[in-house]
Amino acid sequence: MSSMMNEARSRVPRIAGAAVERARLTVVPRVATSRAPRVPFVTLVSVLLVAGVAGLLFFNTSMQQVSFKATAMEHRAQMLTAEQQGLQMDLDRLRNPQRVAAQAKKMGMVPSATPAFLRLRDGAVLGDPTPATGADSIRIDPLPVKKPKNLTPPPVVVRRAPGPVTGGDPVAGTNPVIGGAAPQATR
Repeated sequence: MSSMMNEARSRVPRIAGAAVERARLTVVPRVATSRAPRVPFVTLVSVLLVAGVAGLLFFNTSMQQVSFKATAMEHRAQMLTAEQQGLQMDLDRLRNPQRVAAQAKKMGMVPSATPAFLRLRDGAVLGDPTPATGADSIRIDPLPVKKPKNLTPPPVVVRRAPGPVTGGDPVAGTNPVIGGAAPQATR
């Protein structure tokens, strides 16, 4: 066994030496190659970079313009909505039945107590038509409401005996420090 070990020991340096010989680096002769000129590449990259920055600037500017236009349109829409609401309120006020009845009364119109209707297909009069008179008019404005007496009770006057007021009035039970709003505690 020891002979195999010795043989293996002597083989290892030979194999290692051969591997070292094969692995040694040598200088490779330079092959003449033509390199592409750098100027067109640098120019292309620079043009692409400038075009990208200009495109981003243009895009940002156009987005800001659109934003300003949208804000102006929103403001205009709010103003038009407010105007529409004001006009609708005016229209509702003008269409108020109470107001229409008051205007008709000013023009001398009175409601008929017995209305008559016309049937359009044959022109027949339905009901008994009688002219309206001033006695047939109805009250447009309601009568004023009378207030109950208990809403205006007579004032209650409390008289106190004259004397110095120091540290609160034990008779009245108020605390002058806080404006008499709360009773003073007595012990």
